Amino acid sequence: MNQNRRNKILEMLEANSTISNTEIMDTFGVSIETVRRDLAYLESRGALERVYGGAVRKNFINSEPEYVRREQHNKQEKTAISEQAQKYIEDEDTVFFDIGTTVLQIARNVDENKHIKAFTNSLRVATLLSERGCDVFISGGKLREGELSVSGSMAERNMDAFNIDKAFIGAGGITANGITDFIESEASLRSRIIKNASKVIVVADHTKFAVRAMCNVCTAADIDVLITDSKAPKNILKSLEKQGVKIIVT
Repeated sequence: MNQNRRNKILEMLEANSTISNTEIMDTFGVSIETVRRDLAYLESRGALERVYGGAVRKNFINSEPEYVRREQHNKQEKTAISEQAQKYIEDEDTVFFDIGTTVLQIARNVDENKHIKAFTNSLRVATLLSERGCDVFISGGKLREGELSVSGSMAERNMDAFNIDKAFIGAGGITANGITDFIESEASLRSRIIKNASKVIVVADHTKFAVRAMCNVCTAADIDVLITDSKAPKNILKSLEKQGVKIIVT
């Protein structure tokens, strides 16, 4: 029985790259002590790495999944998150759109009747917003292959010149302490944007929870709104809510 459960945990990790303690408890009807024993056993065999609140696939913490695969993964959840995010975009807003597949979905669905000034460091997002009639400003910087994002000191200097009404921020990982990211230069740019934004809206599906990536982006105190799906770990959501974050579950 134990081995069957552990094999299924590995299958879930292979599909989603991350898994939370709560998800394992709910799926198998086991206690937190059993979950910890299973994860400790699998970690000792080199099959995964334990993180706060769960585990990630081996070697996942410091390397992102391929972009195309991420874009297709949990598409229904990302679409629902996007629909909620649209409610925060008002006519004549100045809006920053982060990189990442969830933010990309928001850009796809921006209301063409709303006149906004859009800032982004994603070439994919910039193209979509331009097609929807937005005034688009792209930060300078070094282009990252695959993600087609730009970052670095040039991007940070460019974005420091602007005040942002709303910032839609993605995340490499989310814990009760805040959000983290995999790429140092992109984490630094996100941090600068968050400081310049009147309202910070983090958008992320459940797979980003209980993952702690290498680089800190911001604390829970810096987040105004978090939009996620119903599979997100309730313990982390409750902790963030107690710290003043408005939680929207789709």
